[in-house]
Amino acid sequence: MLSIAATGMVTGLGLIMAIGAQNAFVLRQGLRREHISVVVMLCIVSDVLLIFGGTAGIGALVARFPAALEILRWGGAAYLAWWGIRSLISALRPAALTAQAPRAKGTVILTTLALTFLNPHVYLDTVVLLGSLANQHGPDARWVFAAGAAVGSCLWFAALGYGARSLSRVLNRPRTWQILDLLIGIVMLVLAVRLALG
Repeated sequence: MLSIAATGMVTGLGLIMAIGAQNAFVLRQGLRREHISVVVMLCIVSDVLLIFGGTAGIGALVARFPAALEILRWGGAAYLAWWGIRSLISALRPAALTAQAPRAKGTVILTTLALTFLNPHVYLDTVVLLGSLANQHGPDARWVFAAGAAVGSCLWFAALGYGARSLSRVLNRPRTWQILDLLIGIVMLVLAVRLALG
């Protein structure tokens, strides 16, 4: 069970670490130390709800339509491959991250929620992909996988938000983003192959 939880955590981290609007916003808020606790908690709670909701929803769907798991497996593999290729392309064009101007707390909350729930990738990543990956482990172990993914999400957002200020010099180097994108691309492609092979 511990290995399943670890797999869930690594998979969740691999998906969530991809550089996108939400992560960039959390980093920027961390760099400025503005309302970062609110931002981190909103991201964590949202991700945990989506991960467990996806695991439960996919489980119910598979129970009624067993062929759906195969469809989700191939769809998930295609999405992972696309994400991996996109990350590798981003690694070819690295750019630095710069902090934004200060924002009011209400604006920060609305922006965080919008970047989380209005992004179609969050549903593909947490609900569909992690849900289908969790269900590959069976009816009981799927919750262990989901818990591992949730722990990964908690660790990532806390580290990203609270660690941003101390790592500001490193995070503002294009080379750092290039290495991160390269690693993410490789992890996503390996996961895509593993998922496709069943």
